[in-house]
Amino acid sequence: MRPARLMKVFITRRIPPEGRAALAQAADCEVEQWDSDEPIPDKELERGVAGAQGLLCLLSDRVDKRLLDAAGANLKVISTLSVGVDHLALDEIKKRGIRVGYTPDVLTDATAELAVSLLLTTCRRLPEAIAEVKNGGWTSWKPLWMCGYGLTQSTVGIIGLGRIGQAVARRLKPFGVQRFLYTGRQPRPQEAEEFQAKFVSAPQLAAESDFIVVACSLTPATKELCNKDFFQKMKKTAVFVNISRGDVVNQDDLYQALASGHIAAAGLDVTTPEPLPTNHPLLTLKNCVILPHIGSATHRTRNTMSLLAANNLLAGLRGEPMPSELKL
Repeated sequence: MRPARLMKVFITRRIPPEGRAALAQAADCEVEQWDSDEPIPDKELERGVAGAQGLLCLLSDRVDKRLLDAAGANLKVISTLSVGVDHLALDEIKKRGIRVGYTPDVLTDATAELAVSLLLTTCRRLPEAIAEVKNGGWTSWKPLWMCGYGLTQSTVGIIGLGRIGQAVARRLKPFGVQRFLYTGRQPRPQEAEEFQAKFVSAPQLAAESDFIVVACSLTPATKELCNKDFFQKMKKTAVFVNISRGDVVNQDDLYQALASGHIAAAGLDVTTPEPLPTNHPLLTLKNCVILPHIGSATHRTRNTMSLLAANNLLAGLRGEPMPSELKL
């Protein structure tokens, strides 16, 4: 008998070892990987995916009609090493009958921890304080110097009370938060009950919150949801944090709100574009803390994500149920 032909799998980047090992051990697959920590050039991606049955990609890889055409009719499964799927042309993928795997749940805790870290870092002005220690600005203890804002007796507004939004609220509650507000497509009374959170409109959330955490998915409805009108409704003492996607925020409007003192501070783990150019106006502001999209960046979480992405891919290629399949 002729041996069964191996299924071609293309990986668009170096991935953590557990996922890579699972794919390497798959006897029915021939695995090719872009062997770099940096993004794969478009031409190399098109070459690599040509004829592949399976594609393991990252959120920074745009999987559009052009790439799908380059892949050809053999492509059966796309597995993304992310929760977000806004980089995937889902309508086109569905039209071609391609299955999609993603990595929900496993990065919830790490991302929520990062959200709380970013919120505390921003509201207590830690980067400014560290800089003052290093540049000689710390001369003595001063009653009014480097004062920020605390969570005790505050109102926290969460945009998107999904898995991550709930995990953020769960971690913030012990800080003595007095009230939680949330907004989204619809009320989620069962999820909100744990925090006694009240469902409100986005404008009401903006107006009443001392701290706002954006944890929603990027959709046409949420694109630039946080814009000039939103920021103008916020308190001058309010702190804004985004851990979802950069496009949920109009960054020009955010810059104006921060630079004019209309809101107190902002912390961003996501921007548009990524990476943010080093000459971007937001980077000139002391009251804006920007991180390089590291919400899920713990060793354990990234390994778990890579293993789940690999198992999604292998299950899809073998015609089996995926551990986490996006239903199209």
